[in-house]
Amino acid sequence: MPPPSDIVKVAIEWPGANAQLMEIDQKKPLSSIIREVCDGWSLSGSEQFALRYADGPQLYITEQSRSEIKNGTILRLAISPARAARQLLDRIQSHGIDARLEALKELAKLSADPTFATEFISMEGIGTLARLVESGTHFGEMLAFTLTAFLELMDHGIVSWDLISLSFIKQIAGYVNQPMVDVSILQRSLAILESMVLNSHSLYHRVAQEITVGQLIGHLSNQEIQTYAIALINALFLKAPEDRRQEEHTNPLDQRLTEMASTLAQKHLRSIILNHVIRGNRPIKAEMAHQLYVLQVLTFNLLEERMMTKMDPSDQAQRDIIFELRRIAFDGENDPSGTEKRKAMYTKDYKMLGFTNHVNPAMDFTQTPPGMLALDNMLYLAKLHQDTYIRIVLENSSREDKHECPFGRCAIELTRMLCEILQVGELPNEGCNDYHPMFFTHDRAWEEFFCVCIQLLNKTWKEMRATAEDFNKVMQVVREQITRALAMKPSSLDQLKGKLRGLSYSEILRLRQSERMSQDDFQSPPIIELRERIQPEILELIKQQRLNRLCEGSCFRKLGNRRRQEKFWFCRLSLNHKVLHYGDLDESPQGEVPFELLTDKIPVSDIKSVVTGKDCPHMKEKSALKQNKEVLEQAFSILYDPDENLNFVAPNKYEYCIWTDGLCALLGREMGSDLTRSDLDTLISMEMKLRLLDLENITIPEAPPPVPKEPSTYNFTYNYG
Repeated sequence: MPPPSDIVKVAIEWPGANAQLMEIDQKKPLSSIIREVCDGWSLSGSEQFALRYADGPQLYITEQSRSEIKNGTILRLAISPARAARQLLDRIQSHGIDARLEALKELAKLSADPTFATEFISMEGIGTLARLVESGTHFGEMLAFTLTAFLELMDHGIVSWDLISLSFIKQIAGYVNQPMVDVSILQRSLAILESMVLNSHSLYHRVAQEITVGQLIGHLSNQEIQTYAIALINALFLKAPEDRRQEEHTNPLDQRLTEMASTLAQKHLRSIILNHVIRGNRPIKAEMAHQLYVLQVLTFNLLEERMMTKMDPSDQAQRDIIFELRRIAFDGENDPSGTEKRKAMYTKDYKMLGFTNHVNPAMDFTQTPPGMLALDNMLYLAKLHQDTYIRIVLENSSREDKHECPFGRCAIELTRMLCEILQVGELPNEGCNDYHPMFFTHDRAWEEFFCVCIQLLNKTWKEMRATAEDFNKVMQVVREQITRALAMKPSSLDQLKGKLRGLSYSEILRLRQSERMSQDDFQSPPIIELRERIQPEILELIKQQRLNRLCEGSCFRKLGNRRRQEKFWFCRLSLNHKVLHYGDLDESPQGEVPFELLTDKIPVSDIKSVVTGKDCPHMKEKSALKQNKEVLEQAFSILYDPDENLNFVAPNKYEYCIWTDGLCALLGREMGSDLTRSDLDTLISMEMKLRLLDLENITIPEAPPPVPKEPSTYNFTYNYG
């Protein structure tokens, strides 16, 4: 007879004694269980003790967390959190350096435990640590452990960052600004400053006054620190007031981080990131990829103001830009603006330029998006790529066969499209690492990207022999060309041009046809019958592939901590498909993680269901934090007995599909992801083509010579299976 669900079998350790094997009744108060354990070792004062996990993070067990104890768990009897906090608080203030160092080392480890943190903070522990830092008497390992403990304690959100003193901020900023500081101290100092900026509006201003861009750029060449430095730059820019982001200054290296527009565009910052990060000699880890993605998004978001600004048709300075476009295209160096005769010809010129409103082209820029951003792009092309601009305009304005490509209309619509593709104006997604290296290769990457794409549009228009009625069709093809090219992650604008050359209109048609084959194969009854016969074995093949991937396991990011440090956990299915093993990792693994390192497990038989998206418990909890769409779409949870859940956020859509499909296969349910449908169609189409090819190669044997007086009958039946 199986034990009751409220009984958990565990082993409990105590230094210098044999472990106790116990059956814990989860209905009994935790204090009673601890008293029994203490009695087993003849220890008095059970209220001074607590239970902790012996493996992994070694967290304290509380009434709230005791339900997480599983059969076979190894626990450890330890002094209570309050007693531990009091002892450590006394030891870190002792005069003995060695004793203080050991105490700070232990404190740095225990501070990640929320139960201990609550007790330590209630004893004014954070204030004590802050004073130790402000005193300037701690160095090396001692300072590193102090900063680690401080950061871990603050990360629990128990006390407000607004309570931090200005002298503490100055001391932390001083470590960042000093030329020779230990790497571990720099990492923690940068992380503390990032958390201050992200969690306190008032501290943002104080930090911005202490740190300059040039000081942070100096840290980007150090591979141990660069992720923390970029994270701080991103945090400062993300929290910068709107009216300060666009300010321009003549000496960007000495500017404060409140003036961010020129910072992100400046050549020195970009080239350092390109040469020391993107093209460095180390592979880019997930956290760095995320920070580069955030930096890319924030850079593009500088365009939002122009994108949402309508043109004022009565503004002479804005109208002069349109005059300049006309002048460059049709008048060369001659400026005819003073002649009435020339003004009368403007309507014809504006028509040749491809504007929708020939009389007053300023009206073309009153719709947002793309607003004035489209005009900025057109002027950049006309001034910086003048030959290309003139060629596009004159080539199309001289055509009389209704196949001319309207430059003005195309440039406006293309700008809107690029804003949508690159999500200009949207906040960064928490779990996204989708940065494009080529945008870090040029000081004016956005404008150069537009120039490449407008030439693509003109080329595609000609290849399609399009007319004005085909405008939307052309734009759809161009969008597909651009998105396919970006998906290949070109490392430079020149590589992008090469990718786009390979994606001609005829190639897009070929790709579409090839992809369509999986959706609308031949519809004759024999083909349909063949498809139906093949489908079960292909589904079984996909199921085995998904389960094999679950056995290999995947790494997932831990979400929810305020600062984005690399905290991971790993999950994999046992080879017999009966147990899910999981556990925390210090860093993202490079290969398979052994089962021995994964200390937690869930029997597959205990799994009740798998839920996704907004039905996940961790997505409901975080609804107030404006969960972005991508995180929501890649979230899933395992619900298992009695009322527990294991929450995931997949690193990408592919891993999401693999895991949700694999779990459904494990539970004997239908695999319904887009990836499975795509794989099913692709594999069925491939198998059908192979079998049909075999059919075409069948050689019908010659009939044997007829037997006299008896007619010959030959029946040929092709077996589709």
